[in-house]
Amino acid sequence: MIGVAILGAGIGAQHLEGYRALPERFTVRALCDLDTARARKVVGEDGDIAVLSDIDAVLADPAIDLVDVCLPPHLHFPIARAALEAGKHVVCEKPLVRSLADADALIAAAEAAGRQLFPVFQYRFGQATAQIEALLAAGLGGRPYAASLETHWSRGADYYAVPWRGTWAGESGGAVLGHAIHNHDLLTHFMGPVASLSAVTATRVNPIETEDCAAISLALENGAVATSSITLGASGDTTRLRLCFEGFTAESGTAPYAPVEDAWTFTARAPVTQAQIDAVLADLAPARSGFAGFFEAVAEALEGRPDRAVTLADGRRSVELVTAVYAAAREGRAVRLPIGGEHPLYHGWLPESEDARAAG
Repeated sequence: MIGVAILGAGIGAQHLEGYRALPERFTVRALCDLDTARARKVVGEDGDIAVLSDIDAVLADPAIDLVDVCLPPHLHFPIARAALEAGKHVVCEKPLVRSLADADALIAAAEAAGRQLFPVFQYRFGQATAQIEALLAAGLGGRPYAASLETHWSRGADYYAVPWRGTWAGESGGAVLGHAIHNHDLLTHFMGPVASLSAVTATRVNPIETEDCAAISLALENGAVATSSITLGASGDTTRLRLCFEGFTAESGTAPYAPVEDAWTFTARAPVTQAQIDAVLADLAPARSGFAGFFEAVAEALEGRPDRAVTLADGRRSVELVTAVYAAAREGRAVRLPIGGEHPLYHGWLPESEDARAAG
């Protein structure tokens, strides 16, 4: 059994349900939040979960093997690093960190501690992921050609009533960072890494510091192309993905928060036949989805079977993509990846980070 402490009772409530779906793998020993009343409400009648407000007490507890960081983005790096240095494995909500420099520091800390860190990309886990991976494994995909992503959600004053949201200091970014990041992870997971991109960002929907609209054009390393359309000014919340491979086209439904749990269509393109596609899909068993699927893969990785888990390298790539988007939007030109220590935004895309570097 893996002993878990969850830090933060916001999204941490959904994490708790994911762990509870895997009672043979995990036991949640503590939920830590400054608002202990909120934490107690999340825990409910479960007397085995301690409600705490002291993170240091969590890190000092030898019964805790895994620390799950569900705190505001500006706390991710220092708390994740402290947990690694305390000898704990770490799960960290998105965005992993606020700069590539911090991502590289976490990689070094994990290596020094001999512990694993798992960035949260629970969107990867669901039946559609199993279907796409099975079709590609069967050799029916061929070359990836093109993809389109839509992250069209609605966010208004009630959402931004939380003081740290919509600010560079608190949320660390806008719709590119906090909303579309999962769909960008799905794109690269299914179709490969990004070689270059161009981007336009805008703040048009809400009176906030960060962007709430964006349009991104991406070129992948394998030659495929993709577009990502993002807004928080839609009439409702919809997510839509269309992935075009040589052998088939995969199209999602419109479920906003769990796209790979929705029903997808898979349409053959010659020389692949629809009968071949349907035969592969007919043999698939149901896949565990969402946080339960994500945590199941974490448990497998801690047991020495890392094939399905989201890795720290995956987390770094997501931060790299965000860095490139903000750089391209501000510079008005295409940005090539990978991004190294010489890049102007390697130490962060927050405006105050840029001002500090210029002053120095």
